[in-house]
Amino acid sequence: MTKQQVNNLLPFLPDLEKFPKDKIVGITSTIPIEIVFAAGYVPIDLNNIFICDTSPNRMVEDAELVGLPRNTCAWIKGMYSAVKKHGIRKIISVIQGDCSNNQALMEVFVSEGIETIPFAYPHSKTDTSFLRDQMEKLAASLGVSYLKAEETKKHLDWVRSSIHEIDRLTWAENVVTGEENHLWTVSTSDVMGDFEAFGELAGKFLQSVSGREPIKHVIRLGVIGIPPICEDLYPFLSSLGVHVVFNEIQRQFSMPYQSDTLVEQYSRYTYPYDIFSRLEDIQEAIHQRRIHGIIHYVQSFCHRHIQDKIIRKIIRLPILTLDCDRPGPLDGAMMTRIEAFIEMIKSLKTEPLEVIK
Repeated sequence: MTKQQVNNLLPFLPDLEKFPKDKIVGITSTIPIEIVFAAGYVPIDLNNIFICDTSPNRMVEDAELVGLPRNTCAWIKGMYSAVKKHGIRKIISVIQGDCSNNQALMEVFVSEGIETIPFAYPHSKTDTSFLRDQMEKLAASLGVSYLKAEETKKHLDWVRSSIHEIDRLTWAENVVTGEENHLWTVSTSDVMGDFEAFGELAGKFLQSVSGREPIKHVIRLGVIGIPPICEDLYPFLSSLGVHVVFNEIQRQFSMPYQSDTLVEQYSRYTYPYDIFSRLEDIQEAIHQRRIHGIIHYVQSFCHRHIQDKIIRKIIRLPILTLDCDRPGPLDGAMMTRIEAFIEMIKSLKTEPLEVIK
């Protein structure tokens, strides 16, 4: 990472030194962090401290040196190294509704004496009784009542509302860049382990953009799929005259739909469920945000790559599928493909195409 890229990430790095070591709980994916906060613990997204590290590629290599396979997703290897580097002793692992390798990673942690708590999303978002049962089990594991977590939700709703405004300013007012949108929304998975401090930072950011001139890029893109591991995708797109107005999964981390209960909130959160729930959200964004094309980011060795076939069948927009393996800058071949994709969109000279209903 360049010094500038590290500086861009600094406001979003959880300060692990300020938290008691025995209160830090690593999470492998977005889970009901309201329960963790209500129990007096500090949720830390292992993905975030991995990718924000000054040498994330070295962390992948370190995991391989101790035996994790090379043909395994780099996020899995990065999370493993993040746990070891920061001495995290308690993990909540999403074993259903996220990466299919999480259960094996959890077993590795167990073999190394690290406490692990499994959490599973239901196969269907309509199975709210299963989801409620999982939340109550998680609360019991952390020694807190489920009802206290519902109270904590009200505080996080306030914080998330600032992120929703940052997202709106990206596509409606065009004063927030796609990269800024990505950083703020992806950070809502753990709100830096301190939702009050995170909320204050978001408020200051909103004040800082109030006087900005709108971005005047011609092309409006959406980035769908898991958050990209490549570090310079957004600056490169901006250099080509592209404004990224939609970061699909990152926005989902912010819990973008109004909800009254935790069960309702996490049943409307699209990421853990089938691709068709996600496509409904993507289709709405295409129309609302006047999107001209889609970059579908897929992680090497990820089972979600298979869904690219369905996405291309449903969405009638230009789509570029971008496959990356490890942290680092875009290589020359990726840049050439992106440039050709943007030139193709410019040559169409049309409004955004219709989406199949």
